[in-house]
Amino acid sequence: MNTKSKLLLVSAILSCLYGCQNELDNSGTEKSTREQVNSTSNKEDALLQTLYSFSHNSDLTEVKLNNAQSSLNADGLNIEFKSAETGNASVVFEPKEPWDWSNLEDFNIAFSMANKGKHSVQIYLDMTDIDGATYTRSLSVPISSTPETYYAKMSGHDLGTPEGDEKVELNFHSGLRSNPDTWESNEHQFTSLWGKKNLNLKGIAKISLSVKGVIFDKSLIIQNIKVRQNPDFNQLFLTDIVDKYGQNAKIDFAGKVHNDQELISQRDAELAGLSGQLQPERSKFNGWLNGPKLEATGFFRAEKVNDKWSLVDPEGYLYFATGIDIIRLSNSSTMTGYDFEQQYIVQRAKDDVTPEDSQKLNRVSDKAIASRFKASDVRAGMFTWLPDYDEPLGKHFGYRRSAHSGPLKHGETYSFYAANLERKYGQQGQDYMQSWRDVTVNRMLDWGFTSLGNWTDPSYYDNNKMPYFANGWIIGDYKTVSSGNDFWAPLPDVFDPKFKQRAFATAQVVAEEVRNNPWCVGVFIDNEMSFGRSETTESRYGIVIHTLKRDAGEVPTKAEFSRLMKLKYGNIDALNKAWEKQIPSWKAFDEGIDSSINNKQQQADYADLLSAYAEKYFSSVNDALAKHMPNHMYLGSRFPDWGMPIEVVKASAKFVDVISFNSYKEGLNPKFWSFLYEIDMPSIVGEFHIGAKDSGLYHPGLIHAANQQDRAKMYQDYMKSVIENPYFIGAHWFQYIDSPITGRAYDGENYNVGFVTVTDTPYPYMVEAAKQLHSEMYQQRFGKQ
Repeated sequence: MNTKSKLLLVSAILSCLYGCQNELDNSGTEKSTREQVNSTSNKEDALLQTLYSFSHNSDLTEVKLNNAQSSLNADGLNIEFKSAETGNASVVFEPKEPWDWSNLEDFNIAFSMANKGKHSVQIYLDMTDIDGATYTRSLSVPISSTPETYYAKMSGHDLGTPEGDEKVELNFHSGLRSNPDTWESNEHQFTSLWGKKNLNLKGIAKISLSVKGVIFDKSLIIQNIKVRQNPDFNQLFLTDIVDKYGQNAKIDFAGKVHNDQELISQRDAELAGLSGQLQPERSKFNGWLNGPKLEATGFFRAEKVNDKWSLVDPEGYLYFATGIDIIRLSNSSTMTGYDFEQQYIVQRAKDDVTPEDSQKLNRVSDKAIASRFKASDVRAGMFTWLPDYDEPLGKHFGYRRSAHSGPLKHGETYSFYAANLERKYGQQGQDYMQSWRDVTVNRMLDWGFTSLGNWTDPSYYDNNKMPYFANGWIIGDYKTVSSGNDFWAPLPDVFDPKFKQRAFATAQVVAEEVRNNPWCVGVFIDNEMSFGRSETTESRYGIVIHTLKRDAGEVPTKAEFSRLMKLKYGNIDALNKAWEKQIPSWKAFDEGIDSSINNKQQQADYADLLSAYAEKYFSSVNDALAKHMPNHMYLGSRFPDWGMPIEVVKASAKFVDVISFNSYKEGLNPKFWSFLYEIDMPSIVGEFHIGAKDSGLYHPGLIHAANQQDRAKMYQDYMKSVIENPYFIGAHWFQYIDSPITGRAYDGENYNVGFVTVTDTPYPYMVEAAKQLHSEMYQQRFGKQ
């Protein structure tokens, strides 16, 4: 079979995988007012329905506003989101009766919108059905008075679930977080974020357009909302999308590399301008040389100065931490669609302290290579080029033994970024990895950053030019508990003695990497643990609710919860009275109970139990670091802002030196972070990012900008909100390198969030924004008293 025939066969497979859709006739008439799309045998009536068309006299009874104001004029429905104070605002379209679109196939919903405001608007589209399921998508509406069309597919094309699996929350079946468009147009597709992709079309209960986590008021003009037939499905939308450099093979864009000579020319031009020197007014460790000089202890510490928390560098100068995460190759690889016979794959050792996604490329053995087979036609068909294993660039193949999400649970990987580093820096026998390390450190110095962020490769730890943040993970065969929403992994049973043993093992490994180096600012342990969510009381106390259902004889945390309640109440009758329960005995309590919450007293007890769990976790880690790394700060576990119950945050404050948060918003809204006033602890942002869709990637990331220039502006806005907050002592951008266009191997993230591209080409607007921000940072933070 020739190559063209193979492509046609793959196309047919893709068409079936994503659901062959019945084409609807493309004729029809637009209706001038909102009409519910009822079941009808006449498909022409369902081709193009206008749900809303806004003008001077439109009926707004189905339009609900939250922290927003509206007005009607010739442009349409003008929405002013009053979001600067609270960070959130929305407009909701909720019909008297849900829209019934069950008769429709292969269609989308489209919004004609403009933005005459002062800022681009990342708008979140939430479609909710009568079962309560929601699908969330988002995009950025740039500043423009000219309306454009923004659409979201409701049925057909790549929304198909060929295995009938409706549990794919983040990834498509391609393994990407966001796919290429399935038809060509000048319109803009909403980017998939999370939720149920195939909603119950028998009833769409409401449509919400919102702004979330912003620091400015925003505005939007909506002309109309329509239901439309999808154009023809491009069955090759996933075929040959990646070129030999790991870039988008289908389109051109600013900064794209077309050949090796362009790669070398870009390298030479950049290196000619890199000085690798400290910024003016910086101390040896990147502290504020012209600021007050405090006690020099030889290591980093935190201290409150003039009512603002600050880090202090080893020489005693005030230090504000800015940096970039993931300066390593571990997350630069993507699944190729090939795999090997598992008998030849070396499995994880029990004493391993490095998670799968933090492992290096891990090339398989020659025996395994001989067993190589195609595990996914879809994945394998994405690449226009992959080397043979015996070619020089074949050294950049790797393997992942497990994946968090995506169509393949394990498989071969390839790092185009690593291959590009060899192309770029490996001429005439040079050590391209050492060249990369030297260039990266010099970039950080020239760009004004003060540190290397979390998950920096330990090979950077002895650079002795840039301070760095170390990290570790506590993994092992200890028992686990659940919060009911264990996003990355189940939680450790912290009262299992094995957990503390593994904490000490991790601390010892990190200590051996750091070697008491004063350039190490501190240590993060673990990341984004699912301690609980804020949406409901039940999700907030999920650890307690789920653990109380279990047997104390099998679950050490349950045994501790039982002990604490027995200590408080003495007899079971007292507990039953307080909780409004009918538990027969303490024995029955130990064996597992109905843990649903009945009243405020029970909720208060659950808060105490959650605190007990969190204190055990943080105290165990603190004990381990105190023994093995007594001179370095413990920086916590990087709470995600979607999972930080106040009980857990307060518990951490008793044991960490700095509280860490990952906050994917447009900035730090003061109202949201006001709880830090009571805790009064130094805090750091461990992760944030902003991306756009003009660099060839299919997903901007979690926070969307209109373009690269807007991305740079939004980066500065975010950092200024950190600098102005008296509790935050810094923030780290996530991440150094763009995600692979076909998704990182572990979970399919394919985001434009790098300071450099897959060809190691810096984004010029981001670099200039960083330089400007850092030149003024210390004066803005500490100069105004």
